[in-house]
Amino acid sequence: MEQFSPSPALNAGAITQDQLTSAVEVVSADAGAGQPARSLRSLLRAWLDLSKPGVTRLVLVTTGLGVFAAPQEFVWSDLFATVLGTALVVAGANALNMFLERESDRFMWRTAARPLPSGRLSADEALAFGVVVSITGLFVLAQFVSGLAVGLAAFALLSYVLLYTPLKRVHSSALYVGAVPGALPPAIGYAAVTGTLDGVGMWLFLILFAWQLPHFLAIALFRRDEYARAGLCVLPNERGITYTKRTALVQSIALFLVTLLPLRNAGISAAYGWIAAVSGLLFVAMAAWGQRPSSGDVWARRFFFSSMPYLVVVMTALVVAVH
Repeated sequence: MEQFSPSPALNAGAITQDQLTSAVEVVSADAGAGQPARSLRSLLRAWLDLSKPGVTRLVLVTTGLGVFAAPQEFVWSDLFATVLGTALVVAGANALNMFLERESDRFMWRTAARPLPSGRLSADEALAFGVVVSITGLFVLAQFVSGLAVGLAAFALLSYVLLYTPLKRVHSSALYVGAVPGALPPAIGYAAVTGTLDGVGMWLFLILFAWQLPHFLAIALFRRDEYARAGLCVLPNERGITYTKRTALVQSIALFLVTLLPLRNAGISAAYGWIAAVSGLLFVAMAAWGQRPSSGDVWARRFFFSSMPYLVVVMTALVVAVH
């Protein structure tokens, strides 16, 4: 899942290739001003940025929700091990993703200041960090959690790095491939407690999977020029803005219907149904509002930001509803 980091320069108007290259060179020069010696603090900061802390924080929340959604009692030490192991695997996957995309990241304002294009870390350092952190996370899950949890985490890691990342340069359908590992953290949390992947654990996975689709299309809409410069395939550049907005509406309706599926379970309270219905209809209305010809990047940003509290509300309500 992508994270949005607003840039005043981007909002000021069109950015030329020379301007973007100059900005990267300035960042790189600033990062290397203290070379050859790097302070421990700057190195730790670079490693933290390599893990995509915003994405990792979301993983911490969704993994924890998966643990709390389990019908069985859990031990707090198990919760800690599950969240820690999953977060490390995700952090490692993000680092490996940055390693593979270190050249294309130079062409996007959103990514130009990352550790590799800015020169704060070398490619070898990033590769070593990604491999070590990923293996450490899998070891924690294998040692303290369960075989199913480590299997799901390993699948998420490999599919994200080896399938989703290279496919982004080939076709916009990479979105659907990347949504699978992105939706697995709550399933990992649920499986860590129950040893299975069914019931609420599966609903959480499906909701998070469906949510990522319109969420990312919103980013692709207002970042389409950057993705084109970086050579990454997104739907607005393949099929046009109007088609993308219609697709986002269809996906928002599908997400709304997916959030209602847990009501098939006898143990889900009616309160969840009301919360999912009201919040879902508001989100669909926001997507429908974007179908106006006059709606542009401003709407896309608002749609993007509205998707995040919507996800938190629905997933939290579902976890509460089962207890």
